[in-house]
Amino acid sequence: MISVEVEVRIALYYFRNYLPDEIMMEIEEKLLPFYLEDVEPSDDDMVKLALTIIESVLEE
Repeated sequence: MISVEVEVRIALYYFRNYLPDEIMMEIEEKLLPFYLEDVEPSDDDMVKLALTIIESVLEE
């Protein structure tokens, strides 16, 4: 079994190189406001929101 760090690095590579720019921009547009608030959002919540965005766009 490979380590979580290796999995994350592989995922980041594909995320940055193969996810269409439109999806990246939509994710940034929807997640950024949460990071501008006084309290930083939960990583789990942000991942769930990003995955929801990715899945909805890829279903189209």
